[in-house]
Amino acid sequence: MDFFDALNDDHRAFIARQPVFFVATAAEGARINLSPKGYDAFRIIDDRTVAWLDLGGSGNETHAHLAADGRITMMFCAFDNPALILRIYGRGVAVLPQDDGFDTLAARFPRLPGVRQVFVIAVDAVQTSCGWGVPRMTLEKERQTLVKYHAQQDPAERLAKIATRDRSIDGLPTRVQTIMPAHD
Repeated sequence: MDFFDALNDDHRAFIARQPVFFVATAAEGARINLSPKGYDAFRIIDDRTVAWLDLGGSGNETHAHLAADGRITMMFCAFDNPALILRIYGRGVAVLPQDDGFDTLAARFPRLPGVRQVFVIAVDAVQTSCGWGVPRMTLEKERQTLVKYHAQQDPAERLAKIATRDRSIDGLPTRVQTIMPAHD
């Protein structure tokens, strides 16, 4: 196990090859949340800053936890060779479509339907470990279900539904988006 203060070129190359990553957050008195993330939705901004494009899903726990506590861990696993696990520890914030800076951040990502926010993470530490216990698997293809679901929704109806979701499953407050970004 090795720790680093920032992302280096080897870390960047490893992250670029991974089709999935995992995000873990927690807030006092709330459940620990652990979510898998896919699509072309992760970007390294610089050696100490990363971001990912978040699409609407079943809940908004990451947003609530970051607003309450700020701490986050992201994990990338190699499901091929060579085996490796890479964790990014940091503090994050949500940038919503109505926030200053959103358009600049969102321009780094594909224009997918259902965008809810971009999470920006200040990297505190990077850790790598062997990953020898992770099974070898191959990626068949990305699921398109989530983007297809969002593409068929009426933006005004989606925003009206989102407006009612200002609490996490544990009752923590979340800011809701008020603008639906355009998509391809």
